[in-house]
Amino acid sequence: MRFISPFSSSSGPLLIYFPGMDGTGELFYKQGQFLSQYFQIRCLSLSSYDKSNWSTLVYKAVNLIKQELDLCSHSSVYLCGESFGGCLGLKVACQVPDLVEKMILVNPASSFNKRPFLKLGVELNQWLPNFVYQGSTVILLWFLGSLNRMKKRDSEALLKAMQSLPQEMVSWRLSLLRDFTIHPKTLKELNLPVLILASQQDQVLPSVEEGKELLKYFPNARLKILPKSGHACLLEEEIDILEILKQHGFIYELKESETKFSAK
Repeated sequence: MRFISPFSSSSGPLLIYFPGMDGTGELFYKQGQFLSQYFQIRCLSLSSYDKSNWSTLVYKAVNLIKQELDLCSHSSVYLCGESFGGCLGLKVACQVPDLVEKMILVNPASSFNKRPFLKLGVELNQWLPNFVYQGSTVILLWFLGSLNRMKKRDSEALLKAMQSLPQEMVSWRLSLLRDFTIHPKTLKELNLPVLILASQQDQVLPSVEEGKELLKYFPNARLKILPKSGHACLLEEEIDILEILKQHGFIYELKESETKFSAK
């Protein structure tokens, strides 16, 4: 596990991106190029052979965050977790809430167990012949992304990231999602501002349903529904996370008042 820094640094606060199932951290390029005007961006990159459990992943991520904060003389970070990374972000924020200033969740996979066929997929994936698995990633691409809303190079980048993960690691990370739990009481104690982005056309997870459910637990959260977007929304042409953060008061300004916002 390490951080990659694909963007030139600004003098703003740290924004740490936790990636989806691919774990590469490389698919944030489309949003990161604009966010880098306001943030120092670090993208978490997970080893393709790291079979750490949730506790170990959280431990490693927290240590990396602390090291990064020491290097840049900041006291807290913005966490942005997408899909699988949303689950890791939730666990990290609950573990060290004092280190997280604000959190953005993008179609968090905390809803994984609400889709029975996904739980079945954990078992089936282990028995698929490799050539079938490789072919299935192309099919899965149509479910992960609204391809008509992506440029060709972005859909190709998504496919490449999907195919970079060995079959055994896909099974492992799916099993982590199957076993993911956080007690609602723990979420209710997380008082930092949380912005949830949920895609209405998500064909993988019930993201809008999950976003509304999470609003019940977080004391200080907002939900932004993306009516035309699919699961991998951050690669879509019409999605500008910088503008969304501005609309919801998530962009750091030197004279920004520390006004708490309420869930809507």
